[in-house]
Amino acid sequence: MRAILLASAALLALSPTAHAQEQRFEAVLEGHAVLPANTIIPAPTDAPADARQAGKYTGPNNRRMDGTLPGTTGPAPSGRPTGLSLPFNGQAVQGFSGIKPVAGEPGAYWVLTDNGFGNKRNSADALLMVHKVRPDFRTGQVQVLQTIFLSDPERRVPFRITNEGTDRRYLTGADFDPESLQPVADGFWIGEEFGPFLIQLDAEGRVRRVVETALEGRAIRSPDHPDLVSPATPAATVSVQSQRSGGYEGMALSPDGSRLYALLEKPLYGADGKPEENTLRILELDTANGNWTGRAMRFRFAEGATSIGDFNMIDDRRALVIERDDGEGDSSRVCAAGQMPPACFHSPARVKRVSLIDLGELDAQGYVRKIGYIDLLSIRDPEGAARQRGDLGADVPRDRFSFPFFTIENVARVDDDHIIVGNDNNLPFSAGRHLTRADDNELILLRVAELLRAR
Repeated sequence: MRAILLASAALLALSPTAHAQEQRFEAVLEGHAVLPANTIIPAPTDAPADARQAGKYTGPNNRRMDGTLPGTTGPAPSGRPTGLSLPFNGQAVQGFSGIKPVAGEPGAYWVLTDNGFGNKRNSADALLMVHKVRPDFRTGQVQVLQTIFLSDPERRVPFRITNEGTDRRYLTGADFDPESLQPVADGFWIGEEFGPFLIQLDAEGRVRRVVETALEGRAIRSPDHPDLVSPATPAATVSVQSQRSGGYEGMALSPDGSRLYALLEKPLYGADGKPEENTLRILELDTANGNWTGRAMRFRFAEGATSIGDFNMIDDRRALVIERDDGEGDSSRVCAAGQMPPACFHSPARVKRVSLIDLGELDAQGYVRKIGYIDLLSIRDPEGAARQRGDLGADVPRDRFSFPFFTIENVARVDDDHIIVGNDNNLPFSAGRHLTRADDNELILLRVAELLRAR
């Protein structure tokens, strides 16, 4: 695949069609399955007692709470209650941030649980997990078939982890922030944001190696990299190249399994200390030796997008990428003059889309070509497949369905005509479907035959 991509890039960088206008394609809802927000499972019996409750450190300044904390979407005046409170008695099966079909098991998917409660400081009691799930689009339910808790019993992680002094050394959301997932024959690869790192796991979720990030001969580190120390004086600074929560939100695997394409969520900082304008980097890793190849590509945001959510190949050169803004909620319930939440959405979703890109067609600056996209805020639902539509304006057509979540972080090809898309519900801090109810984990089956055939 690498040779094909390099040859194509060299030829097409000179082509006047490299910047052809991308086309919008139609998406039709054919299935909708929901895993309830408050889905809790027990920690493993050999996990530390601290893991029996998750979310104890989500209080002010991330101090441990002795009581409970109601979930809200944010601070006043725009924050809305979500109806759930922390801590949870057990571990939440929430926040899916990566998806891939299970090989040999049609209808089953691997999904990756996010790091916990949004940052390194408040997630030390949230265990990291990969789940095998099966959405039933006939009943609208999602069955959790298997949970794999991530661990480091052989001490492959080169820095101190939360559960350092235990035998199994279960990993937590204070150790890594996993955001992208690729199953392989002998386990999984995970892309995360604190380093940012790539992590190789065996089939039992045990760490085999942790790969530091390098680009163009320089180390790439975020403010949460474990090697960094807070300055000792007000005038001192710390050098970072990646934005906080700007690491590997998406990571695609070549069909032959030889290459990983790790896509940063947000622009890197340039030499001037400012983020690279409207540019994300895609870095290539050789899975055989676990080393970066030195090859990198560029991705340009759609207008209004601020982050990507997921990234998966559909053949040897084309891939799907989720692009999104930071809004949540349907625009039909935007706050009018004089209105305030929770009666309305203060900052509704405006840009939520799945883009089709071509890694084999780069322009002279190394940007991948965008072929087309679907709008996740305007999905056709002619057969009434939606299980829930949420809080909408009275004039919204019944045959229109939207996916107006803050973070949409799961997309994969199902077959020649369909893709699956899922949200990360940021439990209990997101409410994009309903004004005052925590978002569920939703998986939707979309018929997008024209998009998948586009070139």
